[in-house]
Amino acid sequence: MNQPLIRLTEIAAAYDQKKVLEHINLEIAEKDFLGVIGPNGGGKTTLMKIILGLLKPTAGKIQFFHQGKEVNEITMGYLPQYNTIDKKFPISVYEVVLSGLNKQKSLFRSFSKAQHDKVRETIARMGLEGLEQRAIGQLSGGQLQRALLGRALVSNPEVVILDEPNTYIDKRFEARLYALLEEINKECAIVLVSHDIGTILQNVKSIACVNGTLDYHPDTEVSAEWLEAHFECPIELLGHGNLPHRILKCHHHEE
Repeated sequence: MNQPLIRLTEIAAAYDQKKVLEHINLEIAEKDFLGVIGPNGGGKTTLMKIILGLLKPTAGKIQFFHQGKEVNEITMGYLPQYNTIDKKFPISVYEVVLSGLNKQKSLFRSFSKAQHDKVRETIARMGLEGLEQRAIGQLSGGQLQRALLGRALVSNPEVVILDEPNTYIDKRFEARLYALLEEINKECAIVLVSHDIGTILQNVKSIACVNGTLDYHPDTEVSAEWLEAHFECPIELLGHGNLPHRILKCHHHEE
């Protein structure tokens, strides 16, 4: 059984005194591939911010572990949502990936040769060779996604968090992305946040549904009845090749 990496106990969060999350209990283990689903406004991104240390919970405790022993922090990579990226920012693919090593660099020292070698190796793994000096504003959606994924992975994190990766516009890379994540999962844990239920069920090992509170499923056997109850919409799942799709049945929300 894999050792725990992150443990959340009775976590709560609020914005402007409005409660967003409460009674959140979750454990993420080494080499886990956790899918986080839930309706818009249910608190998925808030939960990720708490795990990343970008937001302090109003209650509860978060713990980190390394080889079974509690530690102050672990290495984490983060692929943010597409709409949070400023594509006008003057930075190259190489610089984007290199920035993922900022925490490992001494304040008054340059990056080492080994670190630059790691950046080049990561760029090659992302299929971006030849684009090292290209500005991010000149990249396609899929190329930018790979550059940012490279930044998240270059530090050899113990867990990488991906926030709605399938919102990137280059759909041609989507199948390759999930194949790449399967490879990456052999090296580290992955937390994948998505509103696309079908893709989540196809790719992850376990599921957390966040909608104010959290329901955890240790596998991907989630019934249609459960999904309908928690998403408040009737849902059918259809598989097409490697990427299933969700279909909402005809339904009406009360005004």
